[in-house]
Amino acid sequence: MQLEVIGVGGAGCRIADAIRAAEPTDHSFLTDIVAFDTDENDLNRTVIPESNRSRYGPDNIDGGLEGDLERGRTVGRDHADDLLESVDRPTSGAADGILVAVGLGGATGGGAVPALVSTLQQRSDAPVYVLATLPADREFDAAADASGGGPRASDSIAPDDAPPRPNAAANAVATLERLDGVASAIITFDNEDWLRPGEALADGRDRCNRELATRIAAIFAGGGGSAGSVAQTVIDASDIRRIAGDQSAVITLGYGDQTVETSGSRFGLGLLSAEPDVDTSEAVSAIETVVRKGIRGKLTLECDPETAERGLLIVGGPPAWLNRRAIAEGRRTLESAIDGSGILGGDAPRPDGDRVFAAVVLAGVESDRIAELRTVVDRADRADQAD
Repeated sequence: MQLEVIGVGGAGCRIADAIRAAEPTDHSFLTDIVAFDTDENDLNRTVIPESNRSRYGPDNIDGGLEGDLERGRTVGRDHADDLLESVDRPTSGAADGILVAVGLGGATGGGAVPALVSTLQQRSDAPVYVLATLPADREFDAAADASGGGPRASDSIAPDDAPPRPNAAANAVATLERLDGVASAIITFDNEDWLRPGEALADGRDRCNRELATRIAAIFAGGGGSAGSVAQTVIDASDIRRIAGDQSAVITLGYGDQTVETSGSRFGLGLLSAEPDVDTSEAVSAIETVVRKGIRGKLTLECDPETAERGLLIVGGPPAWLNRRAIAEGRRTLESAIDGSGILGGDAPRPDGDRVFAAVVLAGVESDRIAELRTVVDRADRADQAD
């Protein structure tokens, strides 16, 4: 699948950087990658070429919007059309899909993305997916304390040079609501669940972004094989579109991988082979392990897989390790896990790799975490009314 990635705001631009770095060298899937921000300094920290990034908004907001989502919406609406003309997007028409990355706790990305996605939907026949990070509790601890406590206690507070963002939960909830019915689907990543105990967001965000980018690359670069290898069952753009849907479904991603032996000899004579002999039981075991991790391991947004309406499984790695029967069994495992029939599965040969991986898409899920953020906002609203 050919994908255009657009990063909006500080968090979105960092995620776009991470996706660019995670693109397999032997299996390119990015057509264009661009960055938009109101903060010139943040924008210049990205590794995205200067021709593909643009600062927008009036000069008096260079440096950020300080959590003011309403102002972010105004600026976003005013500049949504101009943004797409402000950077080079020479191969945007070749994209099978557009992925807009944003951190939902802020005002820049959260304010601009709904208008930008709406504009993209009008201009393109390709689906427009949003890749959204949810704020961690430690980002708005002060607000949680003022309203009687958040849904779960944070293990740390932000350091003095990165004060809590009291509007982060409210911004996230409001932006999710505005994306409903606008985005084709919303792929979510929960910072709270992925940050380590005692870890500040500034310290953990690069690691979290790498984890997220690994999963995005595995899904969108997954089908079709690489370096001359052909997948037995190709997952293409239409398959991803079918699973993601076009009704703003909330999506979570799972992933599991395992290092495998890629050098071998035939008949024990020390004769090197380009296709190492792989014991069937070892291949089956490796695939079973990564599929189990992908389905039951750590998801980008924690949920019960049974709540998913549709699912996708891609198993990849060195061709000799991709046992067809084990992959078929992995698909049946996913069918059983989500208790539904909307399942697709395929393989992704990676001749130059040394890992077997399973990438899982669960679409239309229900998550307690989003409900918890709404609870934080409701409590804060009640506290404000009481004052």
